Amino acid sequence: MFEQSQIQEFKEAFTIMDQNRDGFIDKNDLRDTFAALGRINVSNDELEDMLKEAPSAINFTVFLTMFGEKLKGTDPEETLLNAFKIFDPEGKGYLKGDEIKYHLMSQADKFSEAEVNEMFTNFPLDVAGNLDYKNLCYVITHGEEKD
Repeated sequence: MFEQSQIQEFKEAFTIMDQNRDGFIDKNDLRDTFAALGRINVSNDELEDMLKEAPSAINFTVFLTMFGEKLKGTDPEETLLNAFKIFDPEGKGYLKGDEIKYHLMSQADKFSEAEVNEMFTNFPLDVAGNLDYKNLCYVITHGEEKD
């Protein structure tokens, strides 16, 4: 279902979410994860609804299976676009490079300066210093640039 590198990335995400390191993601782990992302007031009902999506206790195998099922039935490009659109309320299709750098280095799982520079090396800004996130999302989900 996934390549080995993807499984490793999911394992890292699981480890970050498993705050108490017991091998399972529970309600407290979800609450702590949301808090780390800046969302403090998550209701118990919302957390319980999330946990109900799992067929059993969420260990890494269940976590990986759930991601496989989610990715199979959704349009990941649209999901990525929607995430970028939060920072682009005018719908221009691009973000200022310095703004995206600021957000990547100051929010949630903070990027280092080297990681941001590597991203911009792999997907350069245009001559005006903007990141074409629509094209970036296409490349991420399809593996090549649009013609």
